Amino acid sequence: MQPSNGRPGGDRGGPGSSAENREAEHTASREDPWYDAMAAGWGESDGTGVTASFAPGMREGEDEAAVRARDVYLEVQRSAAFQEVRSRYRRFVVPGAVAFFAWYVGYVVTATTAPSFMARPVAGALNVAMLAGLGQFLTTFLLTWAYARHARLRRDRPALELRWNTQEMARGVRGGQS
Repeated sequence: MQPSNGRPGGDRGGPGSSAENREAEHTASREDPWYDAMAAGWGESDGTGVTASFAPGMREGEDEAAVRARDVYLEVQRSAAFQEVRSRYRRFVVPGAVAFFAWYVGYVVTATTAPSFMARPVAGALNVAMLAGLGQFLTTFLLTWAYARHARLRRDRPALELRWNTQEMARGVRGGQS
């Protein structure tokens, strides 16, 4: 019998099934390197049969440094400079996203509820629907350009300064290590 998860071994409670299961799992693990693989630090054994309390590769002394580094990032997140960068981001993105979404939904609703209006010719074979569809592309490019310009003029420099200060603070916590 084969269970639904595709692993050989069927009835786990039958006689001799545990030895067969171990052999089948060992065979499967040789064939597939990701067979039952866990993410690093997620309940892995440290070799002594005890679940490791920290991710592999971390040393015991780094645990306190990691906590101090976390505190640096929390301090930066609470800072006025970080809040200003986030505020500038939101002041552009929220209205831009709402306006673009409204324009898109308006286009779709108009196309489905007023097909005669959308079919109205404007110039030759060009009708209102084609102009509105091309307008969707145009507004996408304009919004992308405006976002990049806004980021360059209003957010990039303060964000870069904030990143530099954060790295300096984190380096100071780690004792000058990179």
